[in-house]
Amino acid sequence: MNTRLHHPAWFVLPLALALSACNSSGEPGAGMAFPPPQVSVVTITPQDLPVEREYIGQTKGSREVEVRPRVSGIIEQRLYEEGTQVASGTVLFQLDPKSYAAQLAAAEAVLARTEAQHRQAEREWNRLKPLVATQVISRKALDDAQSAYELAEADVKAAAAAVREARLQLDYTHVTAPIAGVVGLAEKVEGALVEASEDRLATLTVTDPMDVYYSVSENELLVQQQAAADGSLLTPADNTLQVKVRLGDGRVLDRTGRINFSDARIDTSTGTLNMRARLDNADGQLKSGQFVRVIVSGAVHPNAITVPQKAILEGPQGKFVYVVNTGKDGATVAAVRPVEVGDWATRNAERVWIIRAGLNAGDQVILDNLVKVRPDAPVQIATPATVDTKS
Repeated sequence: MNTRLHHPAWFVLPLALALSACNSSGEPGAGMAFPPPQVSVVTITPQDLPVEREYIGQTKGSREVEVRPRVSGIIEQRLYEEGTQVASGTVLFQLDPKSYAAQLAAAEAVLARTEAQHRQAEREWNRLKPLVATQVISRKALDDAQSAYELAEADVKAAAAAVREARLQLDYTHVTAPIAGVVGLAEKVEGALVEASEDRLATLTVTDPMDVYYSVSENELLVQQQAAADGSLLTPADNTLQVKVRLGDGRVLDRTGRINFSDARIDTSTGTLNMRARLDNADGQLKSGQFVRVIVSGAVHPNAITVPQKAILEGPQGKFVYVVNTGKDGATVAAVRPVEVGDWATRNAERVWIIRAGLNAGDQVILDNLVKVRPDAPVQIATPATVDTKS
């Protein structure tokens, strides 16, 4: 079977006439010409760019102390209101003191007996001293009396120390707040038997000021160090960066803190550097354990060149932008310009790239209609604009 297709003459003739009409001007593609795409551009003007970075953080009281009993015993009474501020030394729990009071009484009795023995040994020694001169007694007898006196004196000191220890044990039945702060829920109730230094009775938290812990990745830390070394990032002379916190509902609290701790080593389990900032919290808006966004500011990129995110394209050789150039015939054309990008930044509520290399002051970067732009092809500037680099 012959499967070749045969085009009818009514189809071939119009097609030939159309091709002939397209080439009648003598220039290829003359009938397919399109006007240059209209583009918006931005003129680069380097200016100082404040640096603001955000991290995930968690709050923690500037001091948190676990309240534990220093002696064992049965809880007789809780003497504080849970969740309230208490002063240092406030009695929080009362343990049963009866056994410790008995031990103190026994120790005081031992002290009284040893003091009596000490006085007796002192009288005996003083009585024998003059008898030695008249040789009524031997020198050995006097030495024995002196030794008995000294031993009795040592017994008194030991008994007195036992009394002080017993009194301390009795005092420890009053479980007090070691620092001023907000005391939490009682973890043991009346009637519970608690062991010394083992059972936790409550937690005491200092909420003003409040600490915020966050982490910086090792890669970001290295970038910041390199930028500081080459002068593209300037930090305050005293390195006091400002810290604010953003709550879960998006509110930024109207208070500024300072970084007061930077770890000396990278956490090998996370590859991050642990940091801590401290903020005032007199109004108690921050609660310990709360997750927040930590906003760190104060550093500056001097004479920074920034380009809106939408203008950065990705090619086989890396990132690039289109800039306005003048073609050989004097026409306005688009030229490819490779760029080296740095950090993200926000300028006038718009996400921008910081350009480390590839652009200069006065360059006009094409912002839109990029799908129609071709390298070295004509473009028509629609609305020239100047970057407002002031934040």
